[in-house]
Amino acid sequence: MLLEFKIANFRSIGEEQVISLLPAPKQKDFPENILLNGKQEALNALAFYGANASGKSNLLLAMSHLDRLLHLSARFSSTTKLPYDPFLLRAGYEKKPTHFEITFIADNRRYRFGLEFFEQEVSSEWLYRKEKGREVPLFLRERDEVETFSSLKGNAKIVQAAIESTKPNGLFLSACDTFNLEDAKIIFKWFQHFSVINALRTEDKMPETLSLWRDDAYRDKIEAFLLRLNLGFVGMEVQEKNFDANDLPVNMDEQMKAVISQQLSGKKGFSVWAKHRMYDTDGKPTEQILSWKMGERESAGTNNMVQFSGPVLWTLLHGGVLIIDEIEAKKHPHLTLDLIDAFLKKETNPHGAQLIFSTHDSNLLTYSNLRRDQIYFVEKNHWESTEIYSLSDFRYLDGNGLKERPDRDKEKRYLEGRYGAVPVLKPQIVVFNGKEN
Repeated sequence: MLLEFKIANFRSIGEEQVISLLPAPKQKDFPENILLNGKQEALNALAFYGANASGKSNLLLAMSHLDRLLHLSARFSSTTKLPYDPFLLRAGYEKKPTHFEITFIADNRRYRFGLEFFEQEVSSEWLYRKEKGREVPLFLRERDEVETFSSLKGNAKIVQAAIESTKPNGLFLSACDTFNLEDAKIIFKWFQHFSVINALRTEDKMPETLSLWRDDAYRDKIEAFLLRLNLGFVGMEVQEKNFDANDLPVNMDEQMKAVISQQLSGKKGFSVWAKHRMYDTDGKPTEQILSWKMGERESAGTNNMVQFSGPVLWTLLHGGVLIIDEIEAKKHPHLTLDLIDAFLKKETNPHGAQLIFSTHDSNLLTYSNLRRDQIYFVEKNHWESTEIYSLSDFRYLDGNGLKERPDRDKEKRYLEGRYGAVPVLKPQIVVFNGKEN
């Protein structure tokens, strides 16, 4: 269960921004959207709205970078650069570290893990745990100095070996996992169910979907999920074959073809086929099936849904966190709404999975059952730094300071610009006969 994520000095984000899944107090709308883990509460979804270039994607990219750092830093060479990309539009920020911190519940324990880093080194790193009493530190790191505490369970020699194996550009927590320390294993198991998707490039997720497809139990669920969406085909087939350079796109650059052919030569590949029913001369369905390659004849939206059906179902079936940038990309609004509803309804989300997404689809403000504290707005301040705020925190500056009521037409008021986070367009310039008017 994800509780909070903090980001500072990363790309368009200057000052610290807090993505919170903690329910806002005194809100009674859609109480079923609150997940429970013991006494801890968290929201099952968050939506981010904002104009283009407001920084929505950067918020989600930061979460992806933390996930990758945890899993890859133990294998970094000493010269591997960290994803240091500071805010550049205010003097002095290029000398500050990037800051990430995440708070979550794993194995009924609350963990708070964070780090600060530059391009060549992790300047600080920390891990805290809370079970029944107060929060206690497990380790605190300042550059190459790591202080561990008795709360970090493990043999002293093994802990020391993890310290000695931690490179300046690596995470001590990743080293702890390499040496099988208990808390690190719990945390990495939790991050197995942490997935980030860019809905504009879902082809990256096809290997995950195909991996699940090999399991009969998951195959049935993926096929049932896709058939319920009524995308036109009546089934799918995945064919395994040796890599063949002739299957690469005809219009691909020849040098790129050569590189890919060298990398994949001798390896197995997959092709996905969509099955369609044939009809007789009177337009009546027959038992005959015609198949064609999914990527060649199906729509971009259909391929999009097929490609990330695996990660979506995995998260719903096991619990976890699914993060989707541009969730509405290549999809009809009904499909987007159905996807979000799957996380909001307990019958389709029995394991408390959480969905975080960015979107421009204002229809969701009307038709989805999102609480006010589940709707975030993203915009840039006067020095062009990304800032976020929740609709539950929104107050009108009319002297009364009233909060937005849950029964308001949120879509209409958002498009009118009442909540901010919309494009501010300059007047159009019309040109006649080479002259501006």
